[in-house]
Amino acid sequence: MAEQLTHDVLDRPIHEHMRTDLVLLQPELTIEEALEVIRQQQPSGRVIYFYVADRENRLVGVVPTRRLLLSPRKTPLSEIMIKQVISIPHTATALDACEFFIFHKLLAFPVVDEQRRILGVVDVDLYTQEIRDLDRRESQHDLFQLIGVQLSETQQESVPELVRRRFPWLLATLAGGLITATVTKHYYDIASLVMVVSFIPLVISLTSSVTSQSMSLSLPIITERQMPWSRLALKIKTEFITGLLLGLACALVAGFLVFTSIENTAAFVNLLASIVATVACAAVLGLVIPALFRRLNITPQVATGPITLALVDVISLIVYFNLSHWFLSKV
Repeated sequence: MAEQLTHDVLDRPIHEHMRTDLVLLQPELTIEEALEVIRQQQPSGRVIYFYVADRENRLVGVVPTRRLLLSPRKTPLSEIMIKQVISIPHTATALDACEFFIFHKLLAFPVVDEQRRILGVVDVDLYTQEIRDLDRRESQHDLFQLIGVQLSETQQESVPELVRRRFPWLLATLAGGLITATVTKHYYDIASLVMVVSFIPLVISLTSSVTSQSMSLSLPIITERQMPWSRLALKIKTEFITGLLLGLACALVAGFLVFTSIENTAAFVNLLASIVATVACAAVLGLVIPALFRRLNITPQVATGPITLALVDVISLIVYFNLSHWFLSKV
């Protein structure tokens, strides 16, 4: 019940959180005229931005308070306003607005329709009071569920009960280990090479760490059941690029440390390429699999953490062995 209430709040449209009593100024007004309009309309709220709109209420700029107070009184607002204004679309949810506050570090955002007509403003006072504590509890709750543990279980005193609840999800890890062994056996001709088998623990540990990081970053996604595919694709693209850069950084460090111990150039290049490829795959899978479970209306109680880590181990080894076969088949 508590979880459903949390999702209902976060999924609500942003217009339920916005104020509509904002003061709109026209670009042709002088500072003197604008100040008179502000005095007459008396905007409410502690966070006040002065937005500029045309005669059809389309957002065209925002006037910083400092410029409004310190510029010559006869100066038109069009000369001092900032034309590039970050706005929130009226189709956004409360969760979308949370990302705006986190990434753009502003105290308020105008809410606009498709024609950029201003419908209202959502500010940090209205938003954080209702959302901040709720979001913190949800994130903590989902993080525990993601690794197969209910938050309430961590306060259980009964050891047998804890074992009973947590053991079933570890079966996913056990199954992953058995599949990994089968994969290794299938690629025995490559996996048995000293220059390959020596670095299996390195590849597995790196991908597991990156996957865990990606899963923690996927928490906002698993709380949003109807995330648009376009937005999810953008997040996947970002995570893939991040994974490539992380893999490249790890490959450079690993290459520096093991350069003298690998006399074979092909084996050295294979190690570097394998680290980049497997880390990039792990980053994407750590984001995609929890999101896919959410899309299928399967909640984090299914312990996507153990399942994801097991799948990543298997896929990483397949990628590693295939790259090794390609690089070392002629060695």
